[in-house]
Amino acid sequence: MKKETICIQSGWKPKNGEPRVLPIYQSTTFKYETSEQMGRLFDLEESGYFYTRLQNPTNDCVAQKICELEGGVAAMLTSSGQAANYYAIFNICEAGDHVIMSSTVYGGTFNLLTVTMAKMGIECTVVDPDMTLEELNKAFKDNTKCVLAETIANPALVVLDIEKFATAAHSHNVPLIVDNTFATPINCNPFEWGADIVTHSTTKYMDGHAMSVGGCIVDSGNFDWSLYPDKFPGLCTPDESYHGITYTEKFGKAAYITKATAQLMRDLGSIQSPQNAFLLNVGLETLPLRMERHCYNAMEVAKYLEKHEKVAWVNYPGLESNKYYDLAQKYMPKGTCGVISFGLKGGREAASAMMDNLSLAAIVTHVADARTCVLHPASHTHRQMSNEQLIEAGVQPDLIRFSVGIEHVEDIIADLEHALSFV
Repeated sequence: MKKETICIQSGWKPKNGEPRVLPIYQSTTFKYETSEQMGRLFDLEESGYFYTRLQNPTNDCVAQKICELEGGVAAMLTSSGQAANYYAIFNICEAGDHVIMSSTVYGGTFNLLTVTMAKMGIECTVVDPDMTLEELNKAFKDNTKCVLAETIANPALVVLDIEKFATAAHSHNVPLIVDNTFATPINCNPFEWGADIVTHSTTKYMDGHAMSVGGCIVDSGNFDWSLYPDKFPGLCTPDESYHGITYTEKFGKAAYITKATAQLMRDLGSIQSPQNAFLLNVGLETLPLRMERHCYNAMEVAKYLEKHEKVAWVNYPGLESNKYYDLAQKYMPKGTCGVISFGLKGGREAASAMMDNLSLAAIVTHVADARTCVLHPASHTHRQMSNEQLIEAGVQPDLIRFSVGIEHVEDIIADLEHALSFV
């Protein structure tokens, strides 16, 4: 099926007399007739549900839909995008391991790897996504377990050369994890270019309405963990906390997601609520329509800003003048995302004056939903970073992140025109 059809039809498959729309299984527990039945579930001998902290039918239907959109073999929902990235890495890393991360990832992800996971004994090397393949190869160590980057960086809008990063990762026998939040599977499928695992903050375009927080991890099934048992013992040796199961032997291509569910979700519990999964599914049904509108509107706004006398610079991968235009055309020929970054000639003061005089666009700590919104990352989402770290992450002090919604583009531009008159 085409993606437009998958967004509507995949996941929930109602049987005769069942609800046509995905139900909300708002229950913590599930009843069985015998103790033996329940025991088989706990032994992972049968698939089924016993406690929503691990799995829930509503969640699984939505995860399956996202899995099909990305072209993966298995997926799981998490309570947030941060939880998705954490689980994706921690599922194969432990104290003493090493991770390589693109410098331009979202500030929260940057902090997760360089501060929080560092306290857990996991070392992180930050690399420039634009470096050459030869330079990238030098960042790997014997204990490197994975590489993490974003398809389109938030908010730097750097377009990742997925093939380059995949080549480097695979030459060192580790997987490439790509956060595909901004592009969504509508505009880019990283698996087609060599990525092994994809994560999402479903809070953004997938939900689309700023109603529910969530995340998702999708495994391509293409990385053969069993070839490197010494590098990935958690997947390739018996898990004594789960009846001695060896995930790669018992679950094959589903090993990675099964371990993340049976072990990490069991112990850490960052499950997405069934109510939020239901709302996410409602958003997914219109994702292709909204992404087309987001990209069209963003292109028109970017062209307007590029010509405005008070605008110092505009960064949008869809513009032919953009340094990532060719990469965007390669990986996302149908469009990139609805987010633009730009700076004003008056610097920070001008940015504040403009933002304070917007009426349609709201100043919120959010991005990538139906309503146009704006943020100054250096003052808000990235304020924990030093000036040096900001520059390394591609976040200039005057950068304004403008998330273009699906309102009529003439109204969005009129709002900008009005606000810029106060600069």
